[in-house]
Order: sequence, then C-alpha cells, then structure tokens
Amino acid sequence: MKVLVTGHAGFIGFHVASRLLARGDAVVGIDSVNAYYDPTLKERRLALLAEQAATSRSAYVSLRRDLCDAEGVRECFSRHAFDRVIHLAAQAGVRHSLNEPRAYVDSNVVGFLNVLEACRDHATPHLTYASTSSVYGGNRQKPFSEQHGVDHPLQLYAATKRANELMAHAYGHLFRLPTTGLRFFTVYGPWGRPDMALFQFTRAILAGEPIRVFNYGNQTRDFTYIDDIVEGVIRASDSTAQSHPTWDAEALSPAASDAPFRLLNIGHGEPVPLMDFIRAIELATGRKAVCEMLPAQPGDVTDTYADVSRLQRTTGYRPVVSVTEGVRRFVDWYREHYGLAGLGRTELLS
Repeated sequence: MKVLVTGHAGFIGFHVASRLLARGDAVVGIDSVNAYYDPTLKERRLALLAEQAATSRSAYVSLRRDLCDAEGVRECFSRHAFDRVIHLAAQAGVRHSLNEPRAYVDSNVVGFLNVLEACRDHATPHLTYASTSSVYGGNRQKPFSEQHGVDHPLQLYAATKRANELMAHAYGHLFRLPTTGLRFFTVYGPWGRPDMALFQFTRAILAGEPIRVFNYGNQTRDFTYIDDIVEGVIRASDSTAQSHPTWDAEALSPAASDAPFRLLNIGHGEPVPLMDFIRAIELATGRKAVCEMLPAQPGDVTDTYADVSRLQRTTGYRPVVSVTEGVRRFVDWYREHYGLAGLGRTELLS
C-alpha cells in the first residue's frame, strides 16, 4: 500500500513509518520538524528512515510541510493516491498547552481539519489518527473504556484531541469517510521525546542529579511500550472502520455510530505506580534515584488505566511488553545513543 504518515519525524510517527517500510509499503511522510524539542533528534530519526528506505529499496518520500498550510496538504494528496492515511502529527505535551494554547489549536485542530478535507476530497479509504488517554480527563471510572463519557478535559491539549474525535465523526457521518481514533496511553521507548518522564528521569539518574516527582509520587500510569503502540496503529489502520451493525439512535453510545467511525484505547492495560516505574529505571541503570517530591501540577490526572478489550476484539492484538523490559530497552538505547554505554554498569543498588 501507499501510506501517508504525518509527523514521521516524531516519536511514534518515526516508528510507524519504519515498520511500514520494513513490510514493503510505500511511505510518504510529512513533518514540519519544529523546535518544540531538540530538532537534532528529529533529524536523526529522518536520516534513519532514509537509510532504511535506501537499503531496502522501499518507496519513501519525506516532505517538510506544516499541516496548517492547506494548499500544501492539498498538493500532497493530489500528487499521491493514498491507500491509508495515518495522522500522528500534533502539538504534544500536556503542560506546554497551559502556556502556548494557540500552538495546540493551530496544529491539532486546524491541521487536522486540513487532513480531513484532503481525505474527503480524495476519497481516502481509511484515516487513522492519534487521540490520547488525556481525553478521559476528570473521569474516575477505572479502567477507562471507550464507552465512558469524555466531556471533562483537564487541559487544552485534551480538549483539542477530543475535538479531533468529534470532527472525525462529523466527516464520517456527512461524507462516509472511515476513521479510527486511537487513544494512546503514556507511550515510552527508544527514540522517545525528551520532555517525557522516562527520558528526563534516565538522564538525571545517570548524571547523578535529582529527579522531580510530582504529586509526591502518588499517581499511576498505564505505560505502553512503543512497539505495542506501533502494532496497534498498523493493525487498526489495516482494518477499515465500519458503521456499527447494532447502532441504535435511541440509545446513543460514545463507542458506536451509524458512521464508519470508531475509537480504540491502546494501553498496556495495567496501571503502574510512578514509584515502581522509577524503580524500574534504577534497576536498568544500576543507580539510585534522588527524588525531589513536589505537589501535583495543574492539568495532571492522578491515574490512567486502559480497558483494551475493544482493541483486542477489533485487531486481535493487545500490548505485551512489560514495564521492566521496556524500560531496560530504553535505557540501553539511551546509553548507546548518547555514548554512555558503560555508565552505571558497575554500580550496585543498595
């Protein structure tokens, strides 16, 4: 197939594009390569994709383009006939949205609208896009299910992602555009984002610096390894969304529709206490963490926990990589990437 991957210089987009190339698909990537975090890391990801494509002789095109440029998006779709679109480009980061709200509306709402319009105009067979577990917001029911209401976001980032879900449904209803929204739960792994906890904690622990632990460590996260996320993304993309066969207008459900529309959680399905996550990093690095305990930050949720039964029914897959194994793989990558292969190996935890 020929697949468009937006955000292919980003953490998840890079891994998805790499997996598609590995299985022989033609990949077109779009990314603005902005400076939200170190562009050097993004450039290295793009270089690896180019090397992979050249080695395997896979069809690969990398475009530097802002999705807010509607004409640029239209031109891309006019030049390529896509069998699938996987939309992963977004302004990420919960805390950053408190300070730079317009960046989230531009990238996550306007950019997504331009993708929807292009998919509509070119009759794209299936659009798969990234949502987030943050849409569950103030929901206290556990585990989080696609059947739950998500009308109480705790920050603008979550609100823009919920807007994406509603926009996708509208296009599915009006234009029969098949869409699948994927609610990711705390993704981590090699080539991850430097602004995320695992990256920051690992860097600080290896440098002998304290780590900042918010809400005094009293929170849990459904940490999901990148390989599990990629498998879910590709399986969901391959399986085109359909109208719900038993949809009932008298008993509306957030997870069902007469439109070719669906939402799927992708999480490990196991909430892990933050302090256990830190202990996994200690184990992988061979060093003790020095924790600076701090109060909760605005916009943070206390716990996340994914019900992945719908993902399993739909795609036949559920995430399998444990936190201990996933953290070890990340720390090994971090040491290699930053030239710290021997650091911490000889130190024993007390």
